[in-house]
Amino acid sequence: MQTSKDITVEEQAGGVVRITIDRPQKHNALARGVLADLGHAVAAAGVRPDTRFIVLTGAGERFFAAGGDLVELSSVRDASATIDMAEQSRVALDAVRTCPVPVLAYLNGDAIGGGAELALACDMRIQASHARIGFIQARLAISSAWGGGPDLCQLVGGARAMRMMGRGELIDAPQALQWGLADALSTDGPAGKDVQAFLEPLLACAPQVLRGIKAQTTAWRQGASYEARRAVERQQVLNTWLHDDHWRASDKFLARSAT
Repeated sequence: MQTSKDITVEEQAGGVVRITIDRPQKHNALARGVLADLGHAVAAAGVRPDTRFIVLTGAGERFFAAGGDLVELSSVRDASATIDMAEQSRVALDAVRTCPVPVLAYLNGDAIGGGAELALACDMRIQASHARIGFIQARLAISSAWGGGPDLCQLVGGARAMRMMGRGELIDAPQALQWGLADALSTDGPAGKDVQAFLEPLLACAPQVLRGIKAQTTAWRQGASYEARRAVERQQVLNTWLHDDHWRASDKFLARSAT
């Protein structure tokens, strides 16, 4: 199913939805229309009851996403236009952050600038061995704009966030894994054994359980109070404990234990 000329949506087996930023000739740059279409595609996939999780990637092997479209952004020249640009883009990335199902980024290539912000908006990241991730906005004498700065600080801590953003570093795959920027590395492509090994436990996880986990991590990410997060957990255990999947799994486990 084609959502737009720049965003491709593919429904795969097991409730997996693969969304691809499909403009490799532009380094998968995130023009405002592309971001809007991306946000709509994620939101639409997330509300479908049969969606287990979403994999977000870019076309080609060079770039996951190369940040904002600089030609388009060159017209943003005053405070009002700057705030409008940042807010519109943040709304698109917030669709990823608040999607009710997990969103995984497969970094097929470099995620830089706004592309790095998009990668960190996702819940998990699988990074190709040649891919890098970098908050290089300072090279254009700007700071992050789409919510990626707070995400980076939460993920790697203030000191490393300052280092990455201040020095405009491009972090390679092994270092990204060490720092927690990446959750897994892929040496054999998006359909290879590395990716499949990472996804296999998620494919075995019941959809409502993944949604329950995502609800808890979203509450934490948004800075909800301790009691509010406990309330989310309480609601999610009701949703999962009383589900038939829980009792089937429990009966299966007990039967196996009895033999």
